[in-house]
Amino acid sequence: MHSVAEYTEKLELANANLEKRVEERTKELYQKNSLLKQAHDELEIALKNLQQAQVQLIQAEKMSSLGQMVAGIAHEINNPVSFIYSNIEYANNYAQELLGLVELYQQQYPHPTAVIQAETEAIELDFIREDLPKILGSMKAGADRIRQIVLSLRNFSRLNESELKPANINEGIDSTLLIINNCFAGIELIKQYGDLPLVQCYPALLNQVFMNILNNAVDALKLKAANPTIWIRTEIVDNDRVKVRIRDNGPGISSEIKGKVFDPFFTTKDVGKGTGLGLTICYQIVEKHKGKIEISSELGQGTEIAIALPVK
Repeated sequence: MHSVAEYTEKLELANANLEKRVEERTKELYQKNSLLKQAHDELEIALKNLQQAQVQLIQAEKMSSLGQMVAGIAHEINNPVSFIYSNIEYANNYAQELLGLVELYQQQYPHPTAVIQAETEAIELDFIREDLPKILGSMKAGADRIRQIVLSLRNFSRLNESELKPANINEGIDSTLLIINNCFAGIELIKQYGDLPLVQCYPALLNQVFMNILNNAVDALKLKAANPTIWIRTEIVDNDRVKVRIRDNGPGISSEIKGKVFDPFFTTKDVGKGTGLGLTICYQIVEKHKGKIEISSELGQGTEIAIALPVK
């Protein structure tokens, strides 16, 4: 018969082997868990990179389409408008000469025949003399307006500029405002521009940032009935940075949503009304300029987006 000591020794040996196996198994599970966590982290990074690449591809496609549209507009509209604009001056001079001739005729022949008098009254000559210069003036103003719009489209896109160049930020904002001017119906727009230095940037990309932010502000104000207002302020900070602030007095957003607004494909708009890429693209563009974009908002108090850009 085995002694108690032998049984105790065997039991201790079995316990030791079991502990060793448990330790080895625990270590193995830990290693596998670490590998799983690493794989999970790598997948998250890959997904984030994929989303960013997708955003960049969508951005490139949108800008390419915009460039084609602007080129078509410039080609199809700018030339005939320039022709009209330059010839309005001649038409105005000719009209003045003809009206002068009519006036001279009336001075020389103050008592026209009945036929001429009847025709003068029929065409309302006095009204024509007064109204024709106004019509020609309004035509010239309209043609000039179209020229400004075409120029603004060119300044807005500038898609052929692949390198950094000095640009006037205030002019870029104004070009953007002119393009989306119809969106501001019923909205008060307050501009507070500072005296800014030229900024080394990609003007077309920054103009798209301004457009995305302004469109978001307009959409937010559609939910507010009383005194919808957008403030745009530009200033120089510490002599080496330009800051652009765009603020609205819309309904604002919660802190939970505020933390997600720059995430790809995040949107609070109804299906089909937003891609969730607008502010993501803004973030990437500002980051490309080594700048910073921040959002501040409170429910019921509106939203402000501030962009800081290095001058050089």
